[in-house]
Amino acid sequence: MKERDIIAAIKAYIKSIPNSYCYKNHGSYFGQAGLPDLICCIGGRFIAFEVKTDIGKLTPLQAVEIRKIKEVGGTAEVVRSLDEARAVIERLQKE
Repeated sequence: MKERDIIAAIKAYIKSIPNSYCYKNHGSYFGQAGLPDLICCIGGRFIAFEVKTDIGKLTPLQAVEIRKIKEVGGTAEVVRSLDEARAVIERLQKE
């Protein structure tokens, strides 16, 4: 499965959740490099997903941005499927 297909599936799932917002971060010259692919707010909680395929690897800059988000209390995770993203969301909803 291609990364864009995983992203589309995750976005569709998040849109089905009440009180949710999800934005696809399109890397560009004017954006901040290394930001996760999906920036979301679900039930008032900040969640960022860096989506990778089974063989995809984080860049050092992506790892730094994920760490920064976590340091300030946000959730940032690398996911490789809709099921992994759903598990993160469900875990957070139980907290």
